[in-house]
Amino acid sequence: MKKILFLLLIPFFGFSQNIDDLFSEKGEIYFSFEYINKSQLNQISDVVSIDHKTNSELAYAYANKKEFSEFLKLDIDYKIIKKEPKKFSTINKSSWNYYPTYQEYVDMMTAFADSFPDICKLHHLGTLNSGREILIVQISNNVGKKENEPSFLYTSSMHGDELAGYILSLRLINHILNGYGNNARLTDLVNNIDIWINPLANPDGAYNGGNQDVWSATRYNANWVDLNRNYPDPEDGQHPDGNSWQDETEIFMGLADSINFTISANMHGGVEVCNYPWDTWSTLAADDNWWQYVSNEYADSCQANSGNGYFNYLNDGITNGYDWYEVDGGRQDYMNYFRYCREFTLELSDDKTPNPNDLPDLWDANYPSLLNYMEQSLFGLRGIITDSITGNPLKTKVEITGHDIDSSHVYSNLPIGNYHRYVYQGNYNVTFSKSGYHSKTLNVSVLNNTTTIEDVQLVPLNFVGIENKNVNQKIINSIDILGRKNNTEKNKLLFNIFEDGKIERKIIFE
Repeated sequence: MKKILFLLLIPFFGFSQNIDDLFSEKGEIYFSFEYINKSQLNQISDVVSIDHKTNSELAYAYANKKEFSEFLKLDIDYKIIKKEPKKFSTINKSSWNYYPTYQEYVDMMTAFADSFPDICKLHHLGTLNSGREILIVQISNNVGKKENEPSFLYTSSMHGDELAGYILSLRLINHILNGYGNNARLTDLVNNIDIWINPLANPDGAYNGGNQDVWSATRYNANWVDLNRNYPDPEDGQHPDGNSWQDETEIFMGLADSINFTISANMHGGVEVCNYPWDTWSTLAADDNWWQYVSNEYADSCQANSGNGYFNYLNDGITNGYDWYEVDGGRQDYMNYFRYCREFTLELSDDKTPNPNDLPDLWDANYPSLLNYMEQSLFGLRGIITDSITGNPLKTKVEITGHDIDSSHVYSNLPIGNYHRYVYQGNYNVTFSKSGYHSKTLNVSVLNNTTTIEDVQLVPLNFVGIENKNVNQKIINSIDILGRKNNTEKNKLLFNIFEDGKIERKIIFE
C-alpha cells in the first residue's frame, strides 16, 4: 500500500523570491527544508505547520502567507513543492473506491438517518460561510437518549487534503448500520455505546476547488488556518497559533462541551501510524502504558489484515506525539487535557489523498482496528455515582491516587452519574470526591479488555455521626421523616446512614 509520490521541486533561496508570487494561486504553500536537530525543529514548529513526512534530516511543512513571512526571517534554505491536482477515471461506487461530490456526501449522511431512524440521527453542527456544513451522525439503540454508556467519537479530515479517513468513516457508518441486528458484535456495540462519527471536519479544505471533486483539496480551511493548531493548548494557552478560533474549531469545542466523550480518535493521513499523547510537551501521559497497549492493538490488527509494509512506521506503527515532533494547539491534546477524553490521532495512509482504487484495501486493513478501538470504551473501570441519601446522580471527580497527573483524572457525567476510567491493568486506589460530600477511596483491580464496575454512593457532609452499638459501625446520620398514612395515622421513617455508605431503613408507626 506504500506509494511513490513524484513531486515537482522548485528551489527558492533567501529573500529574493517575491512572497506575493508564491501565494498568487492559493493561500497555503508546501515546502521542505533541512534542520539541525529536534530542538530547532520544535522552534520552527511554532512558526509553520510541520508535516508528517518529516524525517531525521529533512522537514516538510505548510504555511500561509503570514507564517511563511516569519519562516523567511530564520534565513533557512527551502524548496517549494508544487502538488499537481490528480484526476482518476470513472470508478465503481458500489465498491467504495471513490470520493463523493459534496452534495453526494450530504445526501449520504441524510440517507443514513432516514434509512435507520431507530438507531441513527443526523446532527447539523454548523454551517460555514461557504454554505458547507459540519455534519455528524449519532448511532445508538436509544438514539438521542442519555444512558449509562460511554460516548465515543470518530472525526476525520480536519486537514482537508487528508482524505482516507473521509471514506473509511462513511463506510464505517454504513457497516455498523447495516450490521445492526445481523451481526452480534456490531449489535452489541450499538446497544452499549453512544457512537458519533463525523467523516469530514474541514469541508472547505476538502472541496477547495469546488463541490464536484476533492482533487484540489487544501490542508488549511477557507481562512488559510491549520485547524490542528487552532485549539487551546495545555502549555501554550488559548490561542497558540495566534489566530482566533475558527468556526470549525468552535463547532467541535461546542460538541465536546455538550457530549461528554470518553474515547475518541482523529483521522489524518500522510504516513501510517498511531500518534498518542502528548504532542505539546515531553512529559509522558499518566496512562502511557495504556496508550501504548491500545495503539499497538490498532497497529497490530492493521498489519494482520493488510499486505506487508502497511502501518509499520516509526515504532512498528505507533509513536508518542512529542517524540515525533512537537505540535501546539492540536485537537488531540485539547480533548485529553481540557475535556478529560482519551483521544489519539490515526495516520491512515502514506498518500494523503489515496488513489480511489486503494480505498477498499485501506478499509479491509482498518475496519477491524476501528471496531477494536471503539470497543475499548466499554472496558476499564466504570460505574454510577449517586447521593447516598437521595439516590440522585452526582458529577464527581474520579482520581487515581499517586497516578493521575496533567488532567488525567475524569468526572462522572450527568444526568446519569456514570464515569469511565480507562487504565492499564493493575491495582489502583481510586478516590471519588465532590464538594459537600465525604470522599471515598476504593482499591480496585482492572484487567485489560475487561470491565470492572464500581458503583459508588457519597455521603453528604452535613450529617452528624453517632454510634450504633448494635451494629458496631459508625452512623453518619439518622433522619426522621414524618408522614401520614391514610391521612389519619402518623408514621416515622428512619434512615440510618453508615460510614461505608450503606443505609438501614426502619418504619415506626405511632
